[in-house]
Amino acid sequence: MTALPGTRRLLITWVMLMGLTGVSMVSARLDQTTDWQALSLWSVALVLLATAFKAHRVLMVYLNLRAATPAWKGIFIGLILVTLALIAAGYLAGRFNLMG
Repeated sequence: MTALPGTRRLLITWVMLMGLTGVSMVSARLDQTTDWQALSLWSVALVLLATAFKAHRVLMVYLNLRAATPAWKGIFIGLILVTLALIAAGYLAGRFNLMG
């Protein structure tokens, strides 16, 4: 039987996730309510990177995927990467008017 994550690990991960949410919010400039503009490439990259790390931590700590087989880890991490790639592609398509 695999041990579940302890309270300390869960709390440290939660604090890390909240900090990364703050980084994403600042990077996405959520404080600007009147001037809607596309985010810069570095802002989008930072948000996607923080999102990828957060999703990885949720999978490994809260879903305890670190105790799973490499195949399960690979499938879930692959799904995260595909999802983030689709989001990035949608941003780039809109940013550079590739949709029409």
